[in-house]
Amino acid sequence: MASQEGVDQPMQKPLAESAPQDQSGPARQQAAAKAESARPEAERLLAAQQEAARQAAEKLETARQEAARQDAVKQAAARQEAIRQESVRQEAAAREATAREATAREAAARETTAREAATREATAREATAREATARDSAARKTAAREAAAREAAAREAAAREAAAREAAAREAAAREAAAREAAAREATAREATARETAARETAARETAARETAARETAAREAAGRQEAARADEAIREQNARRDAARRAMGRQLDEEADRRDAARAASRLSPSSGYLRRGRLFGRIDSNGELVKYAEAVSRKIHFNSASDTVFTLAKQAHNPPMVTVAIRSDGSVESVTFVASSGVPAIDDAIRRIVQSQAPYPPFPPGLTRDYDVLEIRRTWHIDTAIRLY
Repeated sequence: MASQEGVDQPMQKPLAESAPQDQSGPARQQAAAKAESARPEAERLLAAQQEAARQAAEKLETARQEAARQDAVKQAAARQEAIRQESVRQEAAAREATAREATAREAAARETTAREAATREATAREATAREATARDSAARKTAAREAAAREAAAREAAAREAAAREAAAREAAAREAAAREAAAREATAREATARETAARETAARETAARETAARETAAREAAGRQEAARADEAIREQNARRDAARRAMGRQLDEEADRRDAARAASRLSPSSGYLRRGRLFGRIDSNGELVKYAEAVSRKIHFNSASDTVFTLAKQAHNPPMVTVAIRSDGSVESVTFVASSGVPAIDDAIRRIVQSQAPYPPFPPGLTRDYDVLEIRRTWHIDTAIRLY
């Protein structure tokens, strides 16, 4: 309708413009006649213009509709494209979300797997550590048991060795005593043999002399009776001299025996004399009870009075149990320290000497020992670990 109005207005405007504004009557009439004659043409032109305008309007409307339709098609296509793109975007987002979810699940699974692996590894390490600790503890216990067994075996071996040495010492002492007794018996036998030999020699000499005298007597008898009397007198004098010599030899032997007995008695009564009466205890057993008790008292003094730090220092050094003979005088002083078997370590041997000397004086001899001995030799095997023990 707007297009139609636009067409009608230009068509009316020329008609209005063609009318004269100020004319006189005839002119107006001519003009009216002209206008009247021109009206059909104008109407025709107007109708043609209106038809053209209508056609133009239809074309315009058709074009507008086509444009609207194309716009609608384009809009529909755009909407479909937008829907498609939105669908693609949603699918991509869904795929991306699915991928992210899958990635997250994979990451969570990997993390879970890693945590499980770490847990298994930690458990395995802990189990390995426990096993190693158990093995170490078992090894330490085994080593301790083996060390204790070795130590016990060493102590037993040392005790057996000490017992063997003590037995050997006792046997040696017994053999020595037996040898001394045998030597004494042999000396007595030799002395008796010498006396018997001297007597036999004297008797032989007397026999020879008698035979000689008999021969001389026979010769003198053969020479003459007078010489026989002188020969008999000479024989009597010779026999008297021989008897006097035998009596003098017997007195000398008796005097020597008396002097020996007097020297023995003097040595028993006077310990300060040159001969010292010595008692010996090899081990811990003897028929003399006082001697055993005194040796035990000396051993206890050494055992309880030795400095612990010195003992620990000595025990750390590898050594053999030494066998030591300590000679103690009747007043408790130390006469000597003798090693029958060394420890194998000079420092330990010197330390043992110092320990023995540092604890002097020892108890004086009781009256029973003083009556019989001036010096006691006590032989023991020294075992040094946490303390000093004398066996």
